[in-house]
Amino acid sequence: MTGFQIVVLWSDVLVWLLLAAGIGLGVLISKSPPLLAAWRRVGANRMGMASATILLAFLLIGLLDSLHYRVALDGKPGEKTQYGIEVLSLLDALAAPLRTKNEKTYSAPFATRLYAKETVDVPGLGAVREFPRLKHGGSHLGEREDEVLADAGFTAFRLAVLSLLAWLAVVAAVATRVGATANTAADIAVDGSGWQKIWRGETVFAWNAVLATLGLLLIVVVPLFYLSGQYHVFGTDKVGQDVLYQILKSVRTALIIGLVTTLVMLPMAVLLGIVAGYFRGWVDDVIQYLYTVLNSIPGVLLIAAAVLMMQVVIDSHPEWFATAAERADLRLLALCFILGITSWTGLCRLLRGETLKLRELEYIQAAQAFGVSSWRIILRHILPNLMHIVIIALVMDFSGLVLAEAVLSYVGIGVDPTMTSFGTMINNARMELGREPVVWWSLAAAFSAMFILVLAANLFADAVRDAFDPRAA
Repeated sequence: MTGFQIVVLWSDVLVWLLLAAGIGLGVLISKSPPLLAAWRRVGANRMGMASATILLAFLLIGLLDSLHYRVALDGKPGEKTQYGIEVLSLLDALAAPLRTKNEKTYSAPFATRLYAKETVDVPGLGAVREFPRLKHGGSHLGEREDEVLADAGFTAFRLAVLSLLAWLAVVAAVATRVGATANTAADIAVDGSGWQKIWRGETVFAWNAVLATLGLLLIVVVPLFYLSGQYHVFGTDKVGQDVLYQILKSVRTALIIGLVTTLVMLPMAVLLGIVAGYFRGWVDDVIQYLYTVLNSIPGVLLIAAAVLMMQVVIDSHPEWFATAAERADLRLLALCFILGITSWTGLCRLLRGETLKLRELEYIQAAQAFGVSSWRIILRHILPNLMHIVIIALVMDFSGLVLAEAVLSYVGIGVDPTMTSFGTMINNARMELGREPVVWWSLAAAFSAMFILVLAANLFADAVRDAFDPRAA
């Protein structure tokens, strides 16, 4: 008898399939010299590799949050094992202190008391209005509440030093590897050529940017997560849940919105855009009419109507879902499909214009003169010459879709209310900013995390655009 039951959500399947597809794409790229040369230019871009390191950290959090299970309940020997209705993930298990150490209500970052006064009975004094002590935040200090700054500062400094030592070990390993590709072992020992190549930026891959970003992440993240077991480093929300835990849970939602929606949008945009530009005539007119009509409808209204209809279907069939997580997951995937179906028009129009230009080139007309079929020309000549636009659009649309989810959840037509996302956090913070005293840390934490994710995605998109731009090659 196992102590847990594996739960596979549809979004989990898509996440791991996308990871497998990415690995497969990497294998194909390694066998294609032009694509390999372009991605090597991406790897040589320092800003691009620094942002890619940050994106990989977010991706790791999303993957850990995509392995779900249900815990077995206590029962009598011989009885059939029953499992809890709460669906947890591997991230929940690793962040158990953040998930379980809840307070009564709001508390500020690194606070030891609640944010609002309450009436408590004090022996000898009767009913007194004061800020109650937190159950978990700073509890290890006991009565030494005035030592929070010193305790947190010393702990952070100690862990930052340990993180720095670990980073130096990683740097030494990379420097040894880099030096071994160009020099003998004796040369490495004498002149430290591997470290010099990295420091001067003489390596083909931007190791200096990756290592510098990794060092910064370790120095910031390791002390932060260690302190989160002793304090609420980003405070707590209205129901006393740790805000840092909510940030971690929001990462997977943002990644799914960005990646799955792009996957839905891509086939329709590429197929219709190329077909309209290549065949022209009535086919072009029909496709132009289709995306012109879609663009004439306000996007938010179209998405809202689709989401509300989908919600009616979900509410009418509660027997489809064994847990609330499955219900929220279906709504998330439905939102991805709705966003994908309504956001393909821009890329389609762009590919149509590029195809109109490509079909007039000499080698395309020569292929037509030799009797090559239209679809063979599209697959062998048109599509490969549009891939740089497709890749650039994919990477750049990711950040836009993450922001779109935040806006939609803010107006109440985004993900399920039971699912944590940056949009739901910002939506909840709307009321918190209107209370006295102001609760600012939830909004600040959600905004900062989303800002870092979107900024990293945009910088990486710039690197991809520069590398795949034919005019820059």
